[in-house]
This record gives sequence, structure tokens and C-alpha cells, in this order.
Amino acid sequence: REGTAELLERGGGVRVIGQAADGPEAVRLAEQLQPDVLLLDVAMPGLDGLEVTRRVRAASPRTAVVALSAHDEEPYVLAMLEAGASGYLSKSSRGHEVVQAVRSAAAGETVFSAEIASTVTRRALNRATDSTPLTSRELDVLRAAARGLPNKHIALELGMSSRTVQTHLTRIFAKLGVASRTEAVLVAMRQGLVRPDLHAP
Repeated sequence: REGTAELLERGGGVRVIGQAADGPEAVRLAEQLQPDVLLLDVAMPGLDGLEVTRRVRAASPRTAVVALSAHDEEPYVLAMLEAGASGYLSKSSRGHEVVQAVRSAAAGETVFSAEIASTVTRRALNRATDSTPLTSRELDVLRAAARGLPNKHIALELGMSSRTVQTHLTRIFAKLGVASRTEAVLVAMRQGLVRPDLHAP
């Protein structure tokens, strides 16, 4: 934990405002400090990363949660994404990748280490279908979502209600055979519908 904090502060110019020894402390600090990014492990004492992610996203919606974990198997990755995480990094990620991922997550982007991106994209593509193309409006919503915009901001940008944005997203998920924004963006990125700049290099 201390090593990662030092890497971020000294090597990446990222200000670390808190460190937690377990899940409950991570939730408490996130609620208190409202950080731009919460970097956590999936396996933590007290509360696991999934529950911490759910609670933090509910208490501090502006906080992007990024997992940094040795557990890089598909079930862990997908569970964290469905819980609301903005990205997932393997503990084998290099220092500069972690720093860049934190910066990107703070800017509203979705971030993955290369091996994680490959896993999630493969799974999403296996479920995708080309039988029903996206409408132009659905593409507008998807491209805005790929930039990390929340529904409210997408609604303002595209001149529609937040409920209409959610309806478009639900239809997009169904057409692409995915269950989350992240999977939808990855499929669209692979199919050339959005620019492939959403994960850390």
C-alpha cells in the first residue's frame, strides 16, 4: 500500500489524500474525503472490493473506483465492473501504467491494463450480435458514454431527458449483448464505433 502511494506521489505527481487498511476504513475515508479516484484491491479484510465499490459509488458518485489486484480472472473483473468500478488493473501492471490509469480515471475514462482489456473485450464480443444495428441516436449516446459522461451530462449535451438516455443505453446493451457501459464501450471500440483511447497504455 505504501509503495503504491509513493509511486503515485513521487513518480506521477498524484496527491494521495488517504490510505485504508481494510474495507470498512476505505468506505469511511471515501465518504469523508470524496476522492477523485479510489484505487483498491478486490480482496480486502472486513469488506471485499465488490462491497466497497458498491458503497463508495452510492456515497460518493463522483469517485472513480479502480481495482488493482492479483485476481485478474474474468469473474472478478466482470463482478467489479458490474458493481460500478471504472477500471481494473493487474498487479503485474508497470508503475507508469498505474499512474496513467489513475489520471485517466480521474478524467472520467474507463481504464484497463492490456491483459484485462483483452479478457473483457473477448467476453463482450462473444455475446455481441450484429443482427440489429444501433440507431444514430444510440450511437450518439454510446459515444458520449465512452467519454465518461454521466447520464445527466449526456442528456444536456444531446437535448434529451436522463430517462431517455437510460432507455437508449438499455437498448444498446440489448443489441450488443452486454450488461454494462464498460462492455458496450469495449465492443463499440473494437467495432470502430468509438475511438480506442479508453484504456491505459
